[in-house]
Amino acid sequence: MPERITVEAAQVRRLIEEQFLQWAGLPVAPVANGGWDNWTFRLGTDMVVRLPSASEYAQAVEKEHRWFPVLAPRLPLPVPVPLAKGGPGAGYPYSWSIYRWLDGGTATVDGIADPVRFAADLAGFLAALRSVDATDGPQPGIHNWFRGGTLRTYGKEFERAVAELDGRIDVGPARQIWADALDARWDGVDRWFHGDVAEGNLLLHDGQLAAVIDFGTCGVGDPACDLAVAWTLLTADGRQVFRDRLSVDADSWARGRGWALWKTLATCSYTYEDPEDAEDFASARRILGEIISEYAAGQSWSVSRGTARSL
Repeated sequence: MPERITVEAAQVRRLIEEQFLQWAGLPVAPVANGGWDNWTFRLGTDMVVRLPSASEYAQAVEKEHRWFPVLAPRLPLPVPVPLAKGGPGAGYPYSWSIYRWLDGGTATVDGIADPVRFAADLAGFLAALRSVDATDGPQPGIHNWFRGGTLRTYGKEFERAVAELDGRIDVGPARQIWADALDARWDGVDRWFHGDVAEGNLLLHDGQLAAVIDFGTCGVGDPACDLAVAWTLLTADGRQVFRDRLSVDADSWARGRGWALWKTLATCSYTYEDPEDAEDFASARRILGEIISEYAAGQSWSVSRGTARSL
């Protein structure tokens, strides 16, 4: 894990005063649950300051300022567009950003008014993102933890999690799902992806998808990583609408399922021991059960059709 640093509101005020006099004096307040990769602070009423919490996360700043203005006009929902880029100062060592604040509540299963419409809207957003010209876009790397690349990057982490969780989860199906994901072919065509389509990065207004935030892991490559949300947040009906709207083939679906599995096992592995994480562990186990049951249903359908390929 990256070695994170701590940032306080007083430090952010000094940065603003030193580098952006036009906003000096505006109130600065930390955002609750503002994320892991960045420390997040409200600036006044309509701006937000994001400061990378480690050098690895700071690599995304230049990318965001280069590409967000290109992506935003081509997308059907509001996304963060940087207003200004700051530099090291006040004891803070990295580049950082000021964005316009986007209103909305975090997308949760209980907060989504119409799961099928939500799934269709999200698929429409990702379809628009994929359609943006990927020429010269950021390839997988440390800046996005190799999203858009092969799942084999996470092979050691997968094996470690499975070994650690053996006896607490059903590791047999997990290994088969992972093997299928690794075997699934990608057509090699670079497409834009968000990289972390999860409830914390999807905002709701009146129960409907209103904005998509935190593109720090975005890039171009294999967009299957964005499919993980089909298992981690969507309902079964929504999952099917999501897949149909994006016209996802069997190989891409298998890779997306692999991304969902990896994320879920990672959550299980760091929450199963601490009683304070019991709720998160239970949620991850529920998602794992959803992944396995959906996979099993696809296997059964495949066998009934006389084919060997899992759907």
